[in-house]
Amino acid sequence: MSETYRAILCEQLGPPELLRFSELARQPLAPGQVRVAIRAAGVNFPDLLQIAGSYQHKPPLPFTPGFEAAGDIVEVGAAVTRWRIGDAVILRSRGGAYAEEVAVEAQALLPKPPDWSYEEAAAFPVAAATAWVALVPRGRLRAGETLLVLGAGGGTGLGAVALGARMGATVLAVASSAGKRAAALAAGARGALDPADESWIEQVRSLTQGRGADVVFDPVGGELFAAAWRGVANGGRYLVVGFAAGQHPKLAVNRLLLREAELIGVRAGEQGRRDPALGRQLGAALAEQLVSGQGRPFVGGVYRLPDAAAALRLLAERRAVGKLVLQAG
Repeated sequence: MSETYRAILCEQLGPPELLRFSELARQPLAPGQVRVAIRAAGVNFPDLLQIAGSYQHKPPLPFTPGFEAAGDIVEVGAAVTRWRIGDAVILRSRGGAYAEEVAVEAQALLPKPPDWSYEEAAAFPVAAATAWVALVPRGRLRAGETLLVLGAGGGTGLGAVALGARMGATVLAVASSAGKRAAALAAGARGALDPADESWIEQVRSLTQGRGADVVFDPVGGELFAAAWRGVANGGRYLVVGFAAGQHPKLAVNRLLLREAELIGVRAGEQGRRDPALGRQLGAALAEQLVSGQGRPFVGGVYRLPDAAAALRLLAERRAVGKLVLQAG
């Protein structure tokens, strides 16, 4: 095994074009860790925020971005009993996945389904975890309710569409291009709406017989936030998942009062750290989706690891359909 490996390095905060493909020294494993040779890494909007210095978790410079990946175990540290060298795994981490390899805690791993590609596996954990935390413990979505998903053509939005449909909700998707709307319909949405059409809120009301959406999943923010509130049902739950539009919107709180609605923040990555019991439930839910195959993601584009900046630029301009993935091996 070589003493070095290559990774994308963020040495100064800013746009994706500042990232460098660099050679790094391999560090020894700590007890409880495993080393994974990464075959593919998922690309997510929080990666953009982190390299710009705008994300909640701010690692010291320099750092390697990337919250999810799939690959093969090549080294096992002391006190690790479940995993063996050669196991194909999926990993979640707080960073470091844009690399040829990464050392992670063994408890952060999930087994890769044999019939999934490494690209599909790498695209799975972040979107699936976000959807589950948002719709199950935070949103309390119930069968028969209407779920309105904004940004429904991206990886996170498609994860929410698919999970909502499996939970028995009527899912309405809002997405900015024909390709994204088609992907949302394929994932289980009953209707797909164009936010550029000024009548889209009226369409939400019409499709819900005037009631509105019981739950809104919003990873976009910006102007859609204010518009979507006009389509929230009385007693509805509005889930703030992210701000892909780049703007932190403001809410006139009288709307909460008039609709007796709830505004709920969602930080899926923090749930397990704050609440270990909920973290175990999340892990079990993700494992069940892997076994059943129901959580299989839609991969919309594959890039080479050195071309991470190009993939992130596509994501920043909101032109990606589904999840983008970097091939590392």
